[in-house]
Amino acid sequence: MLGYAFMGKAHSHAFLTIDHMTWPPPLVPKLVGIAGRNEAAVEEARERYGYEYATDDWRKLVGDDRIGLFDNGGPNSLHAEPTVEAARAGKHVVCEKPLGRDADESYEIWQAVAATGVKHMCAFNYRFVPAVRLAREMIEAGELGEVRHFRARYLQDWGDDASLDTWRFHPSEAGSGALGDLMTHVVDLARYLNGEPASVQGFAHTFIPGRQVDDAVEAAVAFENGSVGTLEATRFAHGRRNAFQWEINGTKGSLAFDMERMNELEVFRADGDRARGFRRVLVSETSHPFWEHWWPPGHIIGWGDTFVHELHHMLAAIAGDTDVAPHGATFEDGYRASEICDAIVRSGESGAREQITFRA
Repeated sequence: MLGYAFMGKAHSHAFLTIDHMTWPPPLVPKLVGIAGRNEAAVEEARERYGYEYATDDWRKLVGDDRIGLFDNGGPNSLHAEPTVEAARAGKHVVCEKPLGRDADESYEIWQAVAATGVKHMCAFNYRFVPAVRLAREMIEAGELGEVRHFRARYLQDWGDDASLDTWRFHPSEAGSGALGDLMTHVVDLARYLNGEPASVQGFAHTFIPGRQVDDAVEAAVAFENGSVGTLEATRFAHGRRNAFQWEINGTKGSLAFDMERMNELEVFRADGDRARGFRRVLVSETSHPFWEHWWPPGHIIGWGDTFVHELHHMLAAIAGDTDVAPHGATFEDGYRASEICDAIVRSGESGAREQITFRA
Protein backbone atom coordinates (compact mmCIF):
# COMPACT_ATOMS: atom_id res chain seq x y z
CA MET A 1 0.00 0.00 0.00
CA LEU A 2 1.23 3.46 -0.92
CA GLY A 3 -0.59 6.01 1.21
CA TYR A 4 -1.75 5.87 4.81
CA ALA A 5 -4.35 8.65 4.98
CA PHE A 6 -7.90 8.76 3.54
CA MET A 7 -7.56 6.18 0.76
CA GLY A 8 -4.92 4.14 2.56
CA LYS A 9 -7.39 3.77 5.40
CA ALA A 10 -10.31 2.86 3.12
CA HIS A 11 -8.34 0.26 1.16
CA SER A 12 -6.60 -1.25 4.20
CA HIS A 13 -9.95 -1.62 5.95
CA ALA A 14 -11.33 -3.38 2.87
CA PHE A 15 -8.43 -5.85 2.66
CA LEU A 16 -8.89 -6.66 6.35
CA THR A 17 -12.63 -7.21 5.80
CA ILE A 18 -12.57 -9.32 2.63
CA ASP A 19 -11.91 -12.68 4.24
CA HIS A 20 -14.38 -11.95 7.04
CA MET A 21 -17.34 -11.13 4.81
CA THR A 22 -16.73 -12.86 1.46
CA TRP A 23 -15.79 -16.31 2.71
CA PRO A 24 -14.20 -18.08 1.04
CA PRO A 25 -12.37 -15.18 -0.63
CA PRO A 26 -10.70 -15.67 -4.03
CA LEU A 27 -7.41 -14.92 -2.28
CA VAL A 28 -6.69 -14.19 1.37
CA PRO A 29 -4.94 -10.80 1.48
CA LYS A 30 -1.73 -10.57 3.50
CA LEU A 31 -0.69 -7.02 4.41
CA VAL A 32 3.07 -6.90 3.83
CA GLY A 33 4.26 -3.30 3.49
CA ILE A 34 2.89 0.25 3.63
CA ALA A 35 4.70 3.36 2.41
CA GLY A 36 4.18 7.07 2.97
CA ARG A 37 6.10 10.33 3.13
CA ASN A 38 5.75 10.92 6.88
CA GLU A 39 7.82 8.30 8.70
CA ALA A 40 5.98 8.60 12.03
CA ALA A 41 2.52 8.58 10.44
CA VAL A 42 3.21 5.59 8.21
CA GLU A 43 4.61 3.64 11.16
CA GLU A 44 1.43 4.39 13.08
CA ALA A 45 -0.59 3.11 10.10
CA ARG A 46 1.51 -0.06 10.00
CA GLU A 47 0.68 -0.78 13.62
CA ARG A 48 -2.97 0.16 13.21
CA TYR A 49 -3.69 -2.04 10.17
CA GLY A 50 -1.20 -4.83 10.77
CA TYR A 51 1.27 -4.45 7.90
CA GLU A 52 4.56 -6.26 8.46
CA TYR A 53 6.64 -3.16 7.88
CA ALA A 54 6.42 0.55 7.10
CA THR A 55 8.71 2.62 4.92
CA ASP A 56 9.03 6.18 3.64
CA ASP A 57 10.38 4.86 0.32
CA TRP A 58 7.83 3.23 -2.00
CA ARG A 59 10.67 1.63 -3.96
CA LYS A 60 11.11 -0.83 -1.12
CA LEU A 61 7.62 -2.16 -1.83
CA VAL A 62 8.34 -2.41 -5.55
CA GLY A 63 11.50 -4.40 -4.81
CA ASP A 64 9.81 -6.81 -2.38
CA ASP A 65 9.25 -10.10 -4.21
CA ARG A 66 6.67 -11.22 -1.66
CA ILE A 67 4.25 -8.50 -2.77
CA GLY A 68 1.95 -9.51 -5.62
CA LEU A 69 -0.45 -6.54 -5.58
CA PHE A 70 0.59 -2.88 -5.33
CA ASP A 71 -2.21 -0.54 -4.23
CA ASN A 72 -1.52 3.14 -4.87
CA GLY A 73 -3.58 5.47 -2.71
CA GLY A 74 -1.02 8.28 -2.70
CA PRO A 75 -1.39 11.87 -3.95
CA ASN A 76 -2.06 12.29 -7.68
CA SER A 77 1.55 13.31 -8.31
CA LEU A 78 2.64 9.87 -7.08
CA HIS A 79 0.30 7.86 -9.28
CA ALA A 80 2.55 7.53 -12.32
CA GLU A 81 6.05 6.43 -11.36
CA PRO A 82 5.29 4.03 -8.47
CA THR A 83 2.42 2.35 -10.34
CA VAL A 84 4.41 1.87 -13.52
CA GLU A 85 7.49 0.62 -11.67
CA ALA A 86 5.38 -1.83 -9.65
CA ALA A 87 3.82 -3.22 -12.84
CA ARG A 88 7.24 -3.56 -14.47
CA ALA A 89 8.30 -5.53 -11.40
CA GLY A 90 5.48 -7.98 -12.17
CA LYS A 91 3.00 -6.79 -9.55
CA HIS A 92 -0.70 -6.35 -10.27
CA VAL A 93 -1.70 -2.75 -9.61
CA VAL A 94 -4.61 -0.75 -8.24
CA CYS A 95 -4.42 3.03 -8.53
CA GLU A 96 -6.79 5.59 -7.08
CA LYS A 97 -8.54 8.05 -9.35
CA PRO A 98 -7.76 10.21 -11.20
CA LEU A 99 -5.31 7.88 -12.90
CA GLY A 100 -3.06 10.82 -13.84
CA ARG A 101 -3.08 14.57 -13.37
CA ASP A 102 -4.25 15.03 -16.95
CA ALA A 103 -5.07 12.92 -20.00
CA ASP A 104 -1.48 12.82 -21.24
CA GLU A 105 -0.16 11.41 -17.96
CA SER A 106 -3.10 9.01 -17.67
CA TYR A 107 -2.45 7.73 -21.18
CA GLU A 108 1.24 7.17 -20.43
CA ILE A 109 0.40 5.22 -17.25
CA TRP A 110 -2.14 3.05 -19.09
CA GLN A 111 0.21 2.29 -21.97
CA ALA A 112 3.20 1.48 -19.75
CA VAL A 113 1.22 -0.77 -17.40
CA ALA A 114 -0.77 -2.52 -20.14
CA ALA A 115 2.51 -3.45 -21.84
CA THR A 116 3.54 -5.52 -18.79
CA GLY A 117 0.49 -7.80 -18.90
CA VAL A 118 -0.41 -7.42 -15.21
CA LYS A 119 -3.97 -6.88 -13.98
CA HIS A 120 -4.75 -3.20 -13.46
CA MET A 121 -7.70 -1.36 -11.96
CA CYS A 122 -8.43 2.34 -11.51
CA ALA A 123 -10.30 2.64 -8.24
CA PHE A 124 -13.67 4.08 -9.22
CA ASN A 125 -15.40 2.57 -6.21
CA TYR A 126 -18.90 3.87 -7.03
CA ARG A 127 -19.22 1.17 -9.67
CA PHE A 128 -19.41 -1.19 -6.68
CA VAL A 129 -22.39 0.34 -4.89
CA PRO A 130 -25.17 -2.32 -4.94
CA ALA A 131 -27.79 0.17 -6.13
CA VAL A 132 -25.52 1.33 -8.95
CA ARG A 133 -24.82 -2.23 -10.07
CA LEU A 134 -28.55 -3.01 -9.95
CA ALA A 135 -29.17 0.05 -12.12
CA ARG A 136 -26.59 -1.17 -14.64
CA GLU A 137 -28.31 -4.57 -14.79
CA MET A 138 -31.72 -2.95 -15.34
CA ILE A 139 -30.38 -0.70 -18.09
CA GLU A 140 -28.62 -3.59 -19.84
CA ALA A 141 -31.85 -5.62 -19.66
CA GLY A 142 -33.66 -2.85 -21.54
CA GLU A 143 -35.96 -1.97 -18.65
CA LEU A 144 -35.62 1.78 -19.32
CA GLY A 145 -36.06 1.46 -23.07
CA GLU A 146 -34.23 4.06 -25.16
CA VAL A 147 -32.25 6.40 -22.91
CA ARG A 148 -32.95 10.09 -23.48
CA HIS A 149 -31.36 11.89 -20.52
CA PHE A 150 -28.48 11.31 -18.13
CA ARG A 151 -27.71 13.94 -15.51
CA ALA A 152 -25.27 13.60 -12.65
CA ARG A 153 -23.70 15.84 -10.05
CA TYR A 154 -21.18 15.33 -7.27
CA LEU A 155 -21.67 17.94 -4.55
CA GLN A 156 -19.49 18.49 -1.49
CA ASP A 157 -19.05 21.56 0.70
CA TRP A 158 -15.64 21.33 2.36
CA GLY A 159 -13.66 23.42 -0.14
CA ASP A 160 -14.98 26.84 0.88
CA ASP A 161 -12.07 27.71 3.18
CA ALA A 162 -9.24 29.85 1.85
CA SER A 163 -6.88 28.60 4.57
CA LEU A 164 -7.00 24.95 3.42
CA ASP A 165 -3.55 23.81 2.36
CA THR A 166 -3.69 20.09 1.62
CA TRP A 167 -2.09 18.57 -1.48
CA ARG A 168 -5.49 18.67 -3.17
CA PHE A 169 -5.08 22.45 -3.62
CA HIS A 170 -1.60 22.34 -5.16
CA PRO A 171 -1.59 21.95 -8.98
CA SER A 172 1.77 20.17 -9.02
CA GLU A 173 0.43 17.45 -6.72
CA ALA A 174 -3.28 17.30 -7.61
CA GLY A 175 -3.30 18.46 -11.23
CA SER A 176 -6.75 19.96 -10.76
CA GLY A 177 -9.39 20.59 -8.11
CA ALA A 178 -12.99 19.41 -8.27
CA LEU A 179 -12.25 18.19 -11.81
CA GLY A 180 -9.92 15.37 -10.79
CA ASP A 181 -11.33 14.86 -7.32
CA LEU A 182 -15.05 14.63 -8.13
CA MET A 183 -15.80 15.10 -11.84
CA THR A 184 -13.75 12.02 -12.73
CA HIS A 185 -16.24 9.98 -10.68
CA VAL A 186 -19.16 11.64 -12.47
CA VAL A 187 -17.65 11.00 -15.90
CA ASP A 188 -16.76 7.39 -15.11
CA LEU A 189 -20.25 6.58 -13.84
CA ALA A 190 -21.80 8.29 -16.87
CA ARG A 191 -19.70 6.01 -19.08
CA TYR A 192 -20.48 2.95 -16.95
CA LEU A 193 -24.25 3.45 -17.00
CA ASN A 194 -24.88 5.27 -20.29
CA GLY A 195 -21.92 4.71 -22.59
CA GLU A 196 -19.39 7.04 -24.18
CA PRO A 197 -19.94 10.79 -24.46
CA ALA A 198 -19.65 12.07 -28.03
CA SER A 199 -19.16 15.77 -27.22
CA VAL A 200 -19.06 18.15 -24.27
CA GLN A 201 -19.40 21.85 -23.70
CA GLY A 202 -18.41 23.10 -20.29
CA PHE A 203 -16.10 25.09 -18.08
CA ALA A 204 -14.25 25.07 -14.79
CA HIS A 205 -14.47 27.90 -12.25
CA THR A 206 -12.47 29.01 -9.21
CA PHE A 207 -14.25 31.04 -6.52
CA ILE A 208 -11.46 31.81 -4.05
CA PRO A 209 -8.99 34.46 -5.28
CA GLY A 210 -5.48 33.12 -5.60
CA ARG A 211 -6.47 29.47 -5.57
CA GLN A 212 -4.76 27.69 -8.46
CA VAL A 213 -7.14 24.76 -8.92
CA ASP A 214 -10.79 24.73 -9.94
CA ASP A 215 -13.54 24.78 -7.32
CA ALA A 216 -16.43 23.78 -9.60
CA VAL A 217 -16.94 22.20 -13.03
CA GLU A 218 -20.04 22.21 -15.26
CA ALA A 219 -20.72 20.49 -18.58
CA ALA A 220 -23.46 19.69 -21.06
CA VAL A 221 -22.90 16.39 -22.84
CA ALA A 222 -24.19 14.49 -25.86
CA PHE A 223 -23.76 10.72 -25.73
CA GLU A 224 -23.06 8.28 -28.55
CA ASN A 225 -26.38 6.52 -27.86
CA GLY A 226 -28.29 9.70 -28.75
CA SER A 227 -29.09 10.82 -25.22
CA VAL A 228 -28.15 14.19 -23.74
CA GLY A 229 -27.31 15.28 -20.24
CA THR A 230 -25.47 17.44 -17.74
CA LEU A 231 -22.47 16.76 -15.50
CA GLU A 232 -21.54 18.86 -12.46
CA ALA A 233 -18.98 18.75 -9.66
CA THR A 234 -18.27 21.22 -6.88
CA ARG A 235 -16.70 21.41 -3.44
CA PHE A 236 -18.75 24.53 -2.63
CA ALA A 237 -22.31 23.18 -2.23
CA HIS A 238 -23.03 24.07 1.39
CA GLY A 239 -25.09 21.40 3.11
CA ARG A 240 -24.07 18.65 0.66
CA ARG A 241 -21.54 16.45 2.41
CA ASN A 242 -21.11 13.66 -0.15
CA ALA A 243 -24.03 14.00 -2.53
CA PHE A 244 -23.16 12.02 -5.65
CA GLN A 245 -26.53 12.13 -7.35
CA TRP A 246 -27.62 10.93 -10.78
CA GLU A 247 -30.80 10.32 -12.76
CA ILE A 248 -31.37 8.50 -16.03
CA ASN A 249 -34.58 8.79 -18.08
CA GLY A 250 -35.68 6.41 -20.81
CA THR A 251 -38.75 5.73 -22.91
CA LYS A 252 -39.96 3.01 -20.52
CA GLY A 253 -38.90 4.43 -17.16
CA SER A 254 -36.38 6.25 -15.02
CA LEU A 255 -33.85 5.60 -12.26
CA ALA A 256 -32.45 8.02 -9.67
CA PHE A 257 -29.82 7.71 -6.96
CA ASP A 258 -28.19 9.75 -4.19
CA MET A 259 -24.98 8.54 -2.53
CA GLU A 260 -26.11 10.05 0.77
CA ARG A 261 -28.88 7.41 0.65
CA MET A 262 -26.67 4.76 -0.92
CA ASN A 263 -28.83 1.74 -0.11
CA GLU A 264 -31.80 3.12 -2.06
CA LEU A 265 -32.61 3.25 -5.76
CA GLU A 266 -35.57 5.26 -7.03
CA VAL A 267 -37.46 3.51 -9.82
CA PHE A 268 -40.24 4.73 -12.10
CA ARG A 269 -41.89 2.52 -14.73
CA ALA A 270 -43.87 4.45 -17.35
CA ASP A 271 -46.20 1.54 -18.15
CA GLY A 272 -47.17 0.54 -14.65
CA ASP A 273 -47.23 3.51 -12.28
CA ARG A 274 -50.53 5.35 -12.53
CA ALA A 275 -49.45 7.70 -9.75
CA ARG A 276 -46.61 8.93 -12.00
CA GLY A 277 -44.08 8.96 -9.18
CA PHE A 278 -40.85 7.24 -8.26
CA ARG A 279 -40.86 4.18 -6.00
CA ARG A 280 -38.00 3.95 -3.52
CA VAL A 281 -36.42 0.47 -3.53
CA LEU A 282 -34.20 -0.62 -0.65
CA VAL A 283 -31.37 -2.47 -2.37
CA SER A 284 -30.68 -5.06 0.32
CA GLU A 285 -32.37 -8.24 -0.86
CA THR A 286 -30.41 -11.47 -1.15
CA SER A 287 -31.01 -11.37 -4.91
CA HIS A 288 -29.43 -7.91 -5.23
CA PRO A 289 -25.79 -7.35 -6.30
CA PHE A 290 -23.11 -8.09 -3.67
CA TRP A 291 -25.66 -8.95 -1.00
CA GLU A 292 -24.58 -12.58 -0.67
CA HIS A 293 -21.64 -11.25 1.36
CA TRP A 294 -23.56 -9.22 3.92
CA TRP A 295 -26.61 -9.20 6.18
CA PRO A 296 -30.28 -10.19 6.19
CA PRO A 297 -32.54 -8.01 3.99
CA GLY A 298 -32.96 -4.47 5.27
CA HIS A 299 -29.68 -4.43 7.19
CA ILE A 300 -27.86 -1.80 5.17
CA ILE A 301 -24.17 -1.35 4.36
CA GLY A 302 -21.95 1.75 4.22
CA TRP A 303 -19.59 3.74 2.02
CA GLY A 304 -16.50 1.83 3.10
CA ASP A 305 -18.03 -1.45 1.99
CA THR A 306 -17.81 -0.39 -1.65
CA PHE A 307 -14.05 -0.88 -1.37
CA VAL A 308 -14.60 -4.42 -0.11
CA HIS A 309 -16.56 -5.16 -3.29
CA GLU A 310 -14.00 -3.39 -5.48
CA LEU A 311 -10.90 -5.11 -4.08
CA HIS A 312 -12.67 -8.48 -3.90
CA HIS A 313 -13.33 -8.03 -7.63
CA MET A 314 -9.63 -7.35 -8.23
CA LEU A 315 -8.53 -10.39 -6.21
CA ALA A 316 -11.01 -12.56 -8.13
CA ALA A 317 -9.57 -11.32 -11.44
CA ILE A 318 -6.06 -12.20 -10.25
CA ALA A 319 -7.02 -15.60 -8.85
CA GLY A 320 -9.11 -16.63 -11.86
CA ASP A 321 -7.07 -14.80 -14.51
CA THR A 322 -10.25 -13.04 -15.65
CA ASP A 323 -10.79 -9.56 -17.04
CA VAL A 324 -11.11 -6.61 -14.68
CA ALA A 325 -13.54 -5.03 -17.18
CA PRO A 326 -16.37 -4.39 -17.69
CA HIS A 327 -17.42 -3.89 -14.08
CA GLY A 328 -14.02 -2.92 -12.76
CA ALA A 329 -12.49 0.22 -14.26
CA THR A 330 -9.26 -0.60 -16.07
CA PHE A 331 -6.48 1.91 -16.64
CA GLU A 332 -7.99 2.50 -20.08
CA ASP A 333 -11.18 3.59 -18.31
CA GLY A 334 -9.07 5.83 -16.08
CA TYR A 335 -7.45 7.38 -19.14
CA ARG A 336 -10.79 7.89 -20.91
CA ALA A 337 -12.25 9.68 -17.89
CA SER A 338 -9.25 12.03 -17.89
CA GLU A 339 -9.60 12.65 -21.63
CA ILE A 340 -13.23 13.69 -21.17
CA CYS A 341 -12.35 15.92 -18.20
CA ASP A 342 -9.61 17.62 -20.21
CA ALA A 343 -12.12 18.21 -23.03
CA ILE A 344 -14.41 20.00 -20.57
CA VAL A 345 -11.54 22.30 -19.59
CA ARG A 346 -10.62 22.98 -23.24
CA SER A 347 -14.23 23.79 -23.99
CA GLY A 348 -14.28 26.34 -21.21
CA GLU A 349 -11.12 27.96 -22.53
CA SER A 350 -12.31 28.11 -26.15
CA GLY A 351 -16.03 28.59 -25.64
CA ALA A 352 -16.67 25.85 -28.19
CA ARG A 353 -18.12 22.37 -28.01
CA GLU A 354 -15.43 19.69 -27.88
CA GLN A 355 -15.77 16.41 -29.74
CA ILE A 356 -14.49 13.46 -27.70
CA THR A 357 -11.73 11.40 -29.28
CA PHE A 358 -9.67 8.70 -27.58
CA ARG A 359 -6.14 7.58 -28.27
CA ALA A 360 -5.71 3.92 -29.18
